Amino acid sequence: MPGPNQKNPWIAFRRGGPATRARLFCFPYAGAGASVFRLWGDHLSPEFEVIGVQPPGREERLRDELFLRIEPMVESVASHLSGELTPPFAFFGHSMGSILAYELACLLRRNGLPQPVHIFASGRRGPQVPRRYEPFHELPDDQFIQRLRQLNGTPEELFQHAELLAFILPTLKADFAVCENYLYRGDERLDCPVTGLGGLDDPDISREDVSAWGAITRGRFRAEMFVGDHFFLNTSRSAVLAAVAADLRKTLLSRAG
Repeated sequence: MPGPNQKNPWIAFRRGGPATRARLFCFPYAGAGASVFRLWGDHLSPEFEVIGVQPPGREERLRDELFLRIEPMVESVASHLSGELTPPFAFFGHSMGSILAYELACLLRRNGLPQPVHIFASGRRGPQVPRRYEPFHELPDDQFIQRLRQLNGTPEELFQHAELLAFILPTLKADFAVCENYLYRGDERLDCPVTGLGGLDDPDISREDVSAWGAITRGRFRAEMFVGDHFFLNTSRSAVLAAVAADLRKTLLSRAG
């Protein structure tokens, strides 16, 4: 946990005000930084404080050591965010970020620490649904890039900038190692409500994959599909934010009741 005068490396920004009723911690997808959520605080209701969670290897953390497995990654984020997890708070994760958010909630539960009041799992199959492709994070760079394009889960603009692609390739490979090395324990069920979100045109994540998140909680579950592919959270941002706000308000209301 950072000292009182140290910047928390896992927090890139926070957007909130005096009217805040709950904190929303946002976890990005593989290769992306917390900046994908930077505008959320401007468009989401001021009753929610948006906190961008920044994994290593991107943006201002370019030189930080990368993780290859989810367990040490979760341990690190838990130790750095422990002082920030003031109830009520919620988690939003997209793709790799969904697994990070879920496993963090499980770790907090095992350690008897405060739990999120709601989890939003976006753009990823439920953790118990097997991967449909062979691991490829250890392939040579050219083969890795080829497989990455075939998955259609990386913005096409990235492939048009060879220098930028080469620059972030180590981070992408590390993030895919985290995802491909991930093993679902099968015995972790949460109590908080969960919302599963997916893109109608996502070639890899189906409605059934999104609905599979319902099995990891004893609480309320709802699935919603949005216009767009794997990156619907960007192209359908207004609709996504409206759904997040509505579900989080419902959860806060039920807790108050």
